[in-house]
Amino acid sequence: MPEVIFNGPEGRLEGRYHHSKTSNAPIAVLLHPHPQQGGTMNNKIIFSLYQTFVRRGFAVLRFNFRGVGRSQGTYDRGEGELSDAASALDWLQSYNPNAATCWVAGYSFGAWIGMQLLMRRPEIDGFISISPPASHQDFSFLAPCPSSGLIVHGAADPAVPPESVAKLVKKLSQQRDIVVDYRLVEDANHFYSNHMDVLMGHVDGYLDEALKPKIAQVAE
Repeated sequence: MPEVIFNGPEGRLEGRYHHSKTSNAPIAVLLHPHPQQGGTMNNKIIFSLYQTFVRRGFAVLRFNFRGVGRSQGTYDRGEGELSDAASALDWLQSYNPNAATCWVAGYSFGAWIGMQLLMRRPEIDGFISISPPASHQDFSFLAPCPSSGLIVHGAADPAVPPESVAKLVKKLSQQRDIVVDYRLVEDANHFYSNHMDVLMGHVDGYLDEALKPKIAQVAE
């Protein structure tokens, strides 16, 4: 899990990177929660996602948005953070030019940034969005959503009412050839306290199914 420093729009960005030994390994970039609310790349959910993708043979990058940890710059209301995410994906692709597939995964604020990155980068094949802040961030840019993916939310989340996420999922699910798998974790709050195993069980199960064709191609 080597530490890496790469160039972002406002200076250096700090990350942790796992490089796969497979030449055409799939890649994934992971996006952490809100920088002004204690979010970092070492968030337990982001770290668990990192391990999940590593186990599946991905080259994986998680990093700190501007102003977090050793990353330079200051918080920019999501606009700058989206640019940071694009720079992270550029860096990841530079080391994996023959990647079989490309994924983005984010939690809370990171889920919002990840969905925006999805709209701007057609090479992204799938997404995992955990607790997207649908009640207080604008997701209208998803018109249409370009890739299928997984959305997981806590049924007892007081910060983001499940109804707001269900409304977002319904909107995305009306689009042709796009399948959004929506999972509710019963009794879970925004932080999935005492429900991490259930959360990651949903993620693991989804990836096992979604990656079957791609994993077969890499093996060949």
